[in-house]
Amino acid sequence: MDWGTELWDQYDIIEKHTQSGLELVEKYVKFVKERTEIEQNYAKQLRNLSKKYNLKRSSKDEPECRLSSYQSFLDIVNEMNDYAGQRELIAENLMMNICIDLTKYLQELKQERKTYLMEAKKAQQSLESTYKQLDNSKKRFEREWREAERAAQYAEKTDQDINATKADVEKAKQQAHMRAHVAEECKNDYAAQLQKYNKEQNQFYFNDMPLIFNKLQDLDERRVQKLAQGYILFSDTEKHVMPIIGKCLEGITKAGTNVNEKNDSMVVIEQNKSGFERPGDLEFEDYSQGINRASSDSSLGTPKGPMDLLGKNRSKNFWLFSKKSKLSSSTLTPFSTPPAPSPANGPPSPKFGRDPLSYCLKEINKTVKPRISSFRTLRRSPTVTEDFAHLPPEQRRKRLQQKLEEICKELQKEVDQSEALGKMKDVYEKNPQMGDPASLASQINQTSQNIERLRADPDGAHSDESTPDASQAIYAEFDDDFEDEEVTAPIGKCTAMYNFPGASEGTISMQEGEVLAVVEEDKGDGWTRVRRNNGDEGYIPTSYVTINLNK
Repeated sequence: MDWGTELWDQYDIIEKHTQSGLELVEKYVKFVKERTEIEQNYAKQLRNLSKKYNLKRSSKDEPECRLSSYQSFLDIVNEMNDYAGQRELIAENLMMNICIDLTKYLQELKQERKTYLMEAKKAQQSLESTYKQLDNSKKRFEREWREAERAAQYAEKTDQDINATKADVEKAKQQAHMRAHVAEECKNDYAAQLQKYNKEQNQFYFNDMPLIFNKLQDLDERRVQKLAQGYILFSDTEKHVMPIIGKCLEGITKAGTNVNEKNDSMVVIEQNKSGFERPGDLEFEDYSQGINRASSDSSLGTPKGPMDLLGKNRSKNFWLFSKKSKLSSSTLTPFSTPPAPSPANGPPSPKFGRDPLSYCLKEINKTVKPRISSFRTLRRSPTVTEDFAHLPPEQRRKRLQQKLEEICKELQKEVDQSEALGKMKDVYEKNPQMGDPASLASQINQTSQNIERLRADPDGAHSDESTPDASQAIYAEFDDDFEDEEVTAPIGKCTAMYNFPGASEGTISMQEGEVLAVVEEDKGDGWTRVRRNNGDEGYIPTSYVTINLNK
């Protein structure tokens, strides 16, 4: 069924229906545009949210960044940023595939519809023009026929009039004859116009208008089909990015499952472990025996109890070498030996071995710098130095190792650049047309200076560690007392999976398959301390070995 046959007399309805269809397309395009704006605003807000809660470059070295819960939060923030990108992609595809495409197609439909309506109007005007000609010829024929009848009646009346002359009678007959002839011509013209109009009317209602109506029907069906495709695209556009959005959501779920509370606790320990021993038992001070106060106060300002350790007694400052210590300058100077404890005090505490001062100094000797603050002062904001002397021993060792690795990487980069400049200089010398070798002199000189500077940095760091200051002389004489006691028992064994040259200071070389004793576990910096059977010790990469710890 088609419009040309069934709706041959519903021109106004067809015109109104096609116009309404085009308005529906415009309405849908406007709807999609507003949806696109919502998506764009949503994506923008998600971007801003991710940017607000993401780490700045200056904050990436914060201790919290190593916590799994913090890393998972950053992963969620990054996933939300990726999610925002997919919302932007949805908005872009909706705009390109629906709004722009439908708008262009709508303009084509409007132009096509306008052409068909103009054809229909032209055919209508042609038929109306023919009808006017028919109507005019009909009215003329009617008028002339009446005139002919009146002329015939007048001629007959004149002919019967006895008073009329022969000339009057002849004249009346001629007039009647002329009128009859004109009426006959008008009749023939009217018949011709009627035949022409009927023919055009038949063409109009059975050929021209049905064809135009069928074209408008085809146009409307194509419009509906295109609109249906737009409806489907509205859904498919989001479906196409759903797998990626699903991955973003899976990433958020994975971030939640990656949180490891035990690991976070270990990270807190590694980041904040000072390396100090807990304070030993206080000795009984027998004032009845006239004990020298200096020997009893040789605890070096260690925390006097849990109140000091927890930082609740904030009115006092305790230092390992406190200025408020009761030790007089005559009793203990930087280059003097501590006095022997009074026999009246009884045997020394087992925790401190031979002497409490000797023990504390021996513990401090394990660090690089002897002047290290107590727990209270470590919680405050110490002065940050380049050699990390403000940090506890364990933390300082890690930071120095990290700094050394950074210097080595930068040094290797400069060495590679120097080699590249040398090769380029050789090419220029062999092929002068490619460039002037002298133009590279400044770059080569600058690179050489950078290499010398970077090589001096590790040497300076080692010299800081190896050069004792005046305070180290305090406990230098006590080292021999504990040399035999410092040999650490192995905690397990490891087998080398790869060769390691051990070229850096503090490391030890190993061959694939070699079995070594594990002395110290990886502290989180990627290095494990091992020992050979001959007593050689050093650090090796943890990822190069398989470790079996003693149970």
